[in-house]
Amino acid sequence: MSHILIVYASHDGQTEKICRTLQTVMQAAGQQTTLLPVDQAAQADLTAFDKIVIGASIRYGKHSPAITAFIKQNQAILDSKPNAFFSVNVVARKPEKSRPADNPYLQKFLRGISWQPKQLAVFAGKIDYPSYGFFDRLMIRMIMWMTHGPTDPKVVVEFTDWAQVKAFGQHIANL
Repeated sequence: MSHILIVYASHDGQTEKICRTLQTVMQAAGQQTTLLPVDQAAQADLTAFDKIVIGASIRYGKHSPAITAFIKQNQAILDSKPNAFFSVNVVARKPEKSRPADNPYLQKFLRGISWQPKQLAVFAGKIDYPSYGFFDRLMIRMIMWMTHGPTDPKVVVEFTDWAQVKAFGQHIANL
């Protein structure tokens, strides 16, 4: 049995929901898991874990600066263990941008850090217009209009492929 740490940064909650699903899958596979938001993970003893998984969502084209700082601060420990990184973004709803090698946000993120995760994944996120404030709703609708996504301000669309999330969780559990 491994002890797996899942660290995440989630703006609207979808990345956290994905992490909780990963945790459930890993625990069902007999793995012990700890789930921490990045601000709490900064104080964790990473040497106590056998594997580390990091997940972050995209907000206005960027992953959380706190995730980048966490990775830089802990790169030596990350490199010494089985590890994974996954990105959650709505552009991954498009089949041609749904794999790590083809997702522009993940590729840009990887070019900006020196850490090279051993396992990668990309998951499509969620649009929840009713929960957004005025500015976010306006900006996200504009982005969706430009990328041919949903623009109805009353709509909630979850693009996440939960079978893909569960398969990734099983893969990490089996490492």
